[in-house]
Amino acid sequence: MSRPSDFPGGERAPYAAHPAQSRGRRYPEMPPAGRTEFQRDRDRIIHSTAFRRLEYKTQVFVNHEGDLFRTRLTHSLEVAQIGRAIARSLRLDQDLVEAIALAHDLGHTPFGHTGQDALNACMRDYGGFEHNLQSLRVVDVLEERYAEFDGLNLTFETREGILKHCSPMKAQELGEIGERFLTRRQPSLEAQVANLADEIAYNNHDVDDGLRSGLITLEELSEVTVFARHLDEVKRRYPNLTGRRVIHETVRRMINTLILDLVEHSSRNLAELAPASIEEVRAAPPLIGFSPAIRAEQQELKQFLRTRLYQHYRVNRMSRKARRIITALFEAFMDDPRLLPPEHQEKARRDKARAIADYIAGMTDRYAMKEYHRLFSVEAI
Repeated sequence: MSRPSDFPGGERAPYAAHPAQSRGRRYPEMPPAGRTEFQRDRDRIIHSTAFRRLEYKTQVFVNHEGDLFRTRLTHSLEVAQIGRAIARSLRLDQDLVEAIALAHDLGHTPFGHTGQDALNACMRDYGGFEHNLQSLRVVDVLEERYAEFDGLNLTFETREGILKHCSPMKAQELGEIGERFLTRRQPSLEAQVANLADEIAYNNHDVDDGLRSGLITLEELSEVTVFARHLDEVKRRYPNLTGRRVIHETVRRMINTLILDLVEHSSRNLAELAPASIEEVRAAPPLIGFSPAIRAEQQELKQFLRTRLYQHYRVNRMSRKARRIITALFEAFMDDPRLLPPEHQEKARRDKARAIADYIAGMTDRYAMKEYHRLFSVEAI
């Protein structure tokens, strides 16, 4: 059912995803009462075990390094909020954007991208590991909540949005959900919005967390075009402002600029192509995007964060520890699966490496550190 009050220009646009016209679920279910199919997806994601674990999974800084740094959970909430704002302006389905945003990191390992890289290296001879595919595996297989099926049995549209990228080889194994990577078609506009809302969120909150940590400074960031422009605006408007308020006022303006630019540029793309349905969206080039000028500024900011924050020696020290923990756990379980908890031992009898990867990927940062301590520390005997 459409809700006109959700959209500044009336009902959903014809090119939006419509829950009543969903391509359905892997296992047929009765339609939900009192909510749409996409709202049901969102609710199932929020109630999942994997979603709760995101509270203690690293974004950039490991959980114990500070209580105020972003985690995968707070990041996902920020992506959902930004995504809904964009979807509202473009008259897309906000609930679908929110569901995709909340689920997109469910398969992430502990210790952020370092954990993913380490687990992928461990799984090199067993099909590899990629957190995007693992998020789909979580909602399709690993969540154990319902009597009639494994996973969360989400709609095709939500699952499509979770799977942001995929190699042709993997796509062939995924059936209908992987088909677009072989035929070079696009996902829904809602999926495209969620993907770029993710980019807006992590670039800007990494700036905020990097400044909070002291690993980067305002002076260093003043070399970056997009940050310098907004910082100058804040200083002109509030010449006596100091401390964290300067940072917050700058970052919020950066986020607002990105959202407005994305909406304006995407609106022009949509007006030019005028797709009449979601199927015409799938057959078109990507329609959601930044203007060339803003995209260039985003690339400059990404490069700054890559060299000044993500490769900072303190981050590298924790990354090295993370690789050691992930690798040691994987090797120990592969050498002797009896070290696994009983429920995972049963799964390991069917596919040892994948079951171990599932177990490790599902760990929070602190659980992985505790498991490492239990297995390798003499004091833990």
